[in-house]
Amino acid sequence: MKRLAIFAAAALISAAAAFSAQAANDGKNRRVVVENLSTIAVNELYASPVTSDSWEEDLLGSETIPSGTSRGAVIDNGTNECQYDLKIVMADRKEYVHRNVNVCAVSWWVIGDAGDTIH
Repeated sequence: MKRLAIFAAAALISAAAAFSAQAANDGKNRRVVVENLSTIAVNELYASPVTSDSWEEDLLGSETIPSGTSRGAVIDNGTNECQYDLKIVMADRKEYVHRNVNVCAVSWWVIGDAGDTIH
């Protein structure tokens, strides 16, 4: 069990480091790591500026975030905005939505079977 915890921590650090290498043109960090602690996969991830009336494209594309893994996402559409609405869709079609999230300050979104938390 301890070995699994060490592996998971190393994977999370690697994921975060991979996405911190890129910088927005205004120097603000707009990367959010989605950590899936639930028992099912995350199938879709959306981020749209609060000024938008619709969801932009699925940031995962054909990929998923399997149970027990994490993935970083760059939440930056080139407009230097920080306030976004975020949405994920699970494999069972359950959705989690957070409105008006400051992605320049938030860096972690944890999904579990009992709900979700943004840090």
